[in-house]
Amino acid sequence: MGSIKRPQQVKLFASIIYLNEESLAAAISKMTGTIGPIEQQTQPVLFTHTRYYEKEMGQDLMRLFVLFGPLADRETLPGIKIATNAIEDGLAREGRRTVNIDSGYIALEHVILATTKGYSHRVYLGDGIHADLTLMFHDGSYRPLQWTYPDYAEEQTISIFNRWRDICRQSLKP
Repeated sequence: MGSIKRPQQVKLFASIIYLNEESLAAAISKMTGTIGPIEQQTQPVLFTHTRYYEKEMGQDLMRLFVLFGPLADRETLPGIKIATNAIEDGLAREGRRTVNIDSGYIALEHVILATTKGYSHRVYLGDGIHADLTLMFHDGSYRPLQWTYPDYAEEQTISIFNRWRDICRQSLKP
């Protein structure tokens, strides 16, 4: 029998797809008030990976990733996802979102996204939230899986997560 021990802490992150700068600024302000300060963020880029959000949010959507500063316990993820969903709802206009926030965490061994949608590769965490195993660390880099969203499987995105993994590793040192 193995002994029970707490897993290493993780770095929280979010992907933010947004309609305009005002919505982005409001989302970031609310997230930092809930999750903590932002340690790093990527440059915004045009989100062209899917047209899924266009009907609700409009065209010419932008996206960036943010990494939050403090280490966090893994079990905080459901509460973070519930909070980011509430931020999305609070910034909606006429029943349509102006931001889409995908929250997750970076661990040394994998990248996890939180989702409200269950599926065969998603583990239920509680409170209506599932963990989506998005990337696994193997042979010196995060690697996509057969179900990884195409934008998370891109070399550029994986490079971001590899850099942020190094930050996580440094933060875990005593």
